[in-house]
Amino acid sequence: MSNIEQLIEYDKEVTLYLNGSNSLFWDGFLWVFTSTVIWIPLVLTLLYVIVKNNKLKETLLIITMIALVIFLSDRISSGLFKPYFQRFRPAQDANIMYLIDIVNNYRGGRFGFISSHAANSFGVFTFIVLLIKNKQLNFLLLIWAILNSYSRIYLGVHYVGDILCGALLGCLVGYLVYKLYILIKQKLFSQSVYSFSKKHTVGGYLVTDVSLLFTVMYSTVFLIAIIGILTSQYKFF
Repeated sequence: MSNIEQLIEYDKEVTLYLNGSNSLFWDGFLWVFTSTVIWIPLVLTLLYVIVKNNKLKETLLIITMIALVIFLSDRISSGLFKPYFQRFRPAQDANIMYLIDIVNNYRGGRFGFISSHAANSFGVFTFIVLLIKNKQLNFLLLIWAILNSYSRIYLGVHYVGDILCGALLGCLVGYLVYKLYILIKQKLFSQSVYSFSKKHTVGGYLVTDVSLLFTVMYSTVFLIAIIGILTSQYKFF
């Protein structure tokens, strides 16, 4: 057995270990956690924080850069890697699909390498972390990106390798787009001067505004937990 084949076997073993559970609560929790719709309030709050702490032209640039991160992460993962490598998702792979736990009969598309969820999540995480520069926000967004990515393993639609490579791609894209943002910002805009006191993050954002992100994130996770409890009690899904 070659090193690549052995690595693939390890990937399958770890995926089977991390995939699914006998808990209806976690089925419901991670099913909702991985959805896009549930995070709309957090996205809107992030937009509010960006708009409030930047001038109009710079706000438009930042929003464009975030959209670029998502576009590149998604297109490279789904438009390039998946059709090129054509690695079946665990829930679609005939060698493993009957050992995989799935939720709501969801198996995803045919191919899963690399994970667009992981690429998008870690791409946005990297860009926002470099933009705002707040330790607490960094930690919370990292946990969010990890859980969002892990949910795909739990649901049986990605291998661990899909997630790790997707996360690496996302971090690279987020970092490069941030560098592009800084380059454009330096050429087009005068540099704002902030008094880096307790009122501002290192990135120049008001701490009171950033704290809104914490509130919305905690509230969203609480809502997801409630849905998970309801799911375990009444099997809504």
